[in-house]
Amino acid sequence: MQPITLITDFGSRDHYAGAMKGVILSTASKATIVDITHEIGAHEIVHGAFVLRQTIDWFPVGTVHVAVVDPGVGSRRRILAGRYNGRIVIAPDNGLITLVHRDMRLEEIYSVENTRYFPGPVSATFHGRDIMAPVAAHVASGVALSQLGPPAGRIELLQLPEPERLEPVGLCGSVLYVDHFGNLVTNINTDRLAHTYRHKTEIEVYVGEVSIGPVRATYSDVNLHEPLAMVGSSNMLEIAVNCGRADERFDARAGTFVSLRARAP
Repeated sequence: MQPITLITDFGSRDHYAGAMKGVILSTASKATIVDITHEIGAHEIVHGAFVLRQTIDWFPVGTVHVAVVDPGVGSRRRILAGRYNGRIVIAPDNGLITLVHRDMRLEEIYSVENTRYFPGPVSATFHGRDIMAPVAAHVASGVALSQLGPPAGRIELLQLPEPERLEPVGLCGSVLYVDHFGNLVTNINTDRLAHTYRHKTEIEVYVGEVSIGPVRATYSDVNLHEPLAMVGSSNMLEIAVNCGRADERFDARAGTFVSLRARAP
């Protein structure tokens, strides 16, 4: 029996996450269910995609990851079941698997259509309970992905902004995600940083037009309540405030520009 993880935007005050767990256990009573989070922002597919990507590597091969951020529920959008580097993802075909698909090796992917694995009537508003949860339980119990439906073919991927090079030396990116602490996680990864610093070491980080100095190693490199740029655990450049919130300090959100520029003489 493989573990099953849940990532949703359902929150914790309503019955939705609990109902999914009940369906899973009704089919696979010995399943281990791990709540990664049910606090994805409502309908925030990018947020869900980021959390899925940041957690999938840390679970054992064979784990079944169910991700439900599904503003198109009840429409003609499909549900996907794919295997990436030995891990299984079940999610709506709305871009939620974009970062996993970009970074990991796709081994197989199918459109979930075989109603044999749905326990009863399918609600137009709760495919997490009526399709994804029971399918996850069957897959964790050994059902092959190929039994769920036809090969998916083309899938929907988010068109996420990529950092752009600044002349003569520098890089312009943007905030991808704001975490629980108010840290601004950008779309600038360590490879992009290394390439930029290869040409000039005296580089400062800007949030909009505000300089916050060079990239630091850790929070304690600046005084209490001062801002800093650092590489976080996601291997992405982050903007933070030591014991404070960068989103409030800079009035920043997803899409806010962050750049690296040569230090002014």
